[in-house]
Amino acid sequence: MTQVKQINRMFMMVVAPFIGMMIFILISSLQVSIQLTLPDNASFTQDWNESQKQITQGLTKAQHTAEYTMETVGRVSKLYQKTTNAMNSIVNAASAQSKRPEQIYNRRITAKLGTPMDQVNSDKLTAELYRIGSTSYNGYAMKVKLKSSDAMKMTLGNDKFGGTETTMQAVQRYGAVAGVNAGGYADGGGGRYPLGTTVMNGKYIGGFHPSFKDLTFVGFDKESKLIGGKFYSQYQLDKLDPHFGASFVPQLLHNGVSLKIPEKWASSRAPRTVIGNYKDDQLLIMVVDGYDENGNSGALLSEMQKKMQNLGVQDAYTLDGGGSSSLIFKGRVVNSPSDGHLRQLPTHFLFFK
Repeated sequence: MTQVKQINRMFMMVVAPFIGMMIFILISSLQVSIQLTLPDNASFTQDWNESQKQITQGLTKAQHTAEYTMETVGRVSKLYQKTTNAMNSIVNAASAQSKRPEQIYNRRITAKLGTPMDQVNSDKLTAELYRIGSTSYNGYAMKVKLKSSDAMKMTLGNDKFGGTETTMQAVQRYGAVAGVNAGGYADGGGGRYPLGTTVMNGKYIGGFHPSFKDLTFVGFDKESKLIGGKFYSQYQLDKLDPHFGASFVPQLLHNGVSLKIPEKWASSRAPRTVIGNYKDDQLLIMVVDGYDENGNSGALLSEMQKKMQNLGVQDAYTLDGGGSSSLIFKGRVVNSPSDGHLRQLPTHFLFFK
C-alpha cells in the first residue's frame, strides 16, 4: 500500500464516525417523528391534527439534518480530495528527491565513459554501448542497469551440459537484446564443458568444484546482483545464494581495490572480456579486440584492471577471452572476434528488454 493510500485510509477512518453519527441522527429523527398512537376517544380529529403537526415538524427537522449531513459530507469529500492531491504532490516530490543521488552518481560514472554509441531502455533494463580504448588496445563497454530479476540469465549451449553455440545463436534463440560470452571451458568426449563451478537456476551443473589454479567463480544471486570469488567449499558459495554463474581466472578488483594478477596471466596481451559492478549494482562489461591469442595484440589484464578501477568499478572479474570474446548488441556482433568468426561456446550471459 502506497503512502498516499495509507494516509487517505487513516483520514477516512477518522471522519467515518462523524458521518455515521449524522446518519444516525437522521434516522432517529425520522423514527421519533413518525411514532403515532391512535386515539380511542372523541378527540380523534384534534389528536390526528396534532400528530400531523408533529410529523411535519419531525420531517422538517429531518430534512434540515439531512441537508446538514450532506453539506458535511460534501465538505469532507472536498477536504479528502485536497488531502489526496497534497499527499500525491508530497510523495512525488519525495520520490524525485530520493532519486537525485542515484542520478548524480549515474551521471558521474557515465561521464567517464563518454557518449553512448547505442542504447536500449525498457521496463526491464537500461543498456548503453560505448567505445573504449588506449594507445595499445581498442574495444567496447556495455553499461547495464537491471530493473527486473528476469532481465538477465546465463544459458548453456543448446541448453545442455557439454553443448555449444555462438553468443549470437544464443541471443537469437532466446530473443535477447544483448549477450556476451561467459566462463571458460575444456574440450573432451566430443563436447565442450564449462570449467570449474557452473550454476544454472540455483543448481550446480556437474557438481561443486573447489577453486584451484586461480579459478574464480562469477555469477549472480537471485536478486540479480553480481557475486564471485574463490570458494573452497559449497557452503561458502551457498551463503551468497547463487542463481547462475560460471568460472574463469582471475578476479581483478574487490571493493575497488586491485588484486594481484597471477604471473601466469600477467604478461600476455589478448582479446579480453571482463565484467564488474558499480556501487549501485549497475554492471559494466568490457570486450577488447585482438587479432590472435599469441600475446601480440589486445590488452594486458593489468590494463583492464586499471581501466575498470578508473571507471569506478567495485568488483571485477575476467570472463573467457581470446577467440571466445564476443559482444552482441541489438542483433549485431559489435566486436571483431579474433577467430574471424564467433566461436562455439558452452556458456553465455544474456540480457532481455
